Amino acid sequence: MKEPIYVTRPFLPPLEELQPYLERIWANRQLTNGGPFHQEFEQALCDYLGVEYISLFTNGTLALVTALQALRITGDVITTPYSFVATSHSLLWNGIRPVFVDIDPETLNLDPDKIEAAITPQTTAILPVHVYGRPCDTQRIQSIADIYGLKVIYDAAHAFGVEDEGGSILRHGDVSILSFHGTKVFTTFEGGAVISPDAKTKKRIDYLKNFGFADEVTVVAPGINGKMNEFQAALGLLQLNHVDTALKERAELDRQYREALADIPGIRYLTLPDCSRRNYAYFVIMVDPEYPISRDELYTRLRQNNIFARRYFYPLISNFPMYRALPSANKSNLPIASASADRVLCLPIYPGLDKSALESTVDVIRGGRSVLLHGIRA
Repeated sequence: MKEPIYVTRPFLPPLEELQPYLERIWANRQLTNGGPFHQEFEQALCDYLGVEYISLFTNGTLALVTALQALRITGDVITTPYSFVATSHSLLWNGIRPVFVDIDPETLNLDPDKIEAAITPQTTAILPVHVYGRPCDTQRIQSIADIYGLKVIYDAAHAFGVEDEGGSILRHGDVSILSFHGTKVFTTFEGGAVISPDAKTKKRIDYLKNFGFADEVTVVAPGINGKMNEFQAALGLLQLNHVDTALKERAELDRQYREALADIPGIRYLTLPDCSRRNYAYFVIMVDPEYPISRDELYTRLRQNNIFARRYFYPLISNFPMYRALPSANKSNLPIASASADRVLCLPIYPGLDKSALESTVDVIRGGRSVLLHGIRA
């Protein structure tokens, strides 16, 4: 049996590069609580991403839960049903009601044209997602937020390193949240971060992620334990040494997929996002009705060939039991998101993906017929 091919595999630096970092942790015996690697990693991320204020977390979900707390968000928050469940779960954990709005058919991000109709006196914020690392229409979303006095919290879990014409996509909104989970472009095994616009916001977030402690005997907020440990921070510093190479590999794999799939009827891939720097976090296809079999049949056929594609994002968040009773979760309110969830398939893309694995994936999609790809028969 062929080795399984997954949608993503984390890039890990050579083990010998990690050893000096481990030796430093063992020598100074500081495993957490803002140790030296934590401080180094925080500054290194600010420098790499081009932002001023970052708070590191043990995972992206806690980062989002804490950011909502820090901004004192209450009431209703407009968000997308087309995301990972952590987006909306973070609202529920804060006692906030999600209000789902449909997505744009081209970007698959929250559709700005649908936001205003969903705003009520109970609305306090907008929680968009840069889906697959593709930037939202940040200018239009901010314009709406300004008119109605709403906060904007960006779930940027997929958007590490993404830039628009003005710089990092993470600078938009009141805060942005990153994830460093093992499935992401940049990983610390688990991990996450909140990007703040100013020192005051960062300070409040840093209090909240450490039980609310201001010093050894002073607690100023009802915080939680969201701190990133020293091992995660050390791995992050190592990853920064290799991330640009990893992004170049992803870009090349993306190019190969686009060339190989261009002439298959019923298979549609997303256009490249209009931004100055992309991260190629996912390679997404839509299985349209013209394709001879359904999306789920293709998904099964790939799995039978040990290719573990993923249906990101299916089902919609709005279809899960804790959300489907919400008026905004009704399928008639979300036609684009519903159709996209039924057609989407994410194909394997990660540094180190063997060219033959990519070609095998394309061959299965073609229905077993071989094609000539760069002079190599797939």
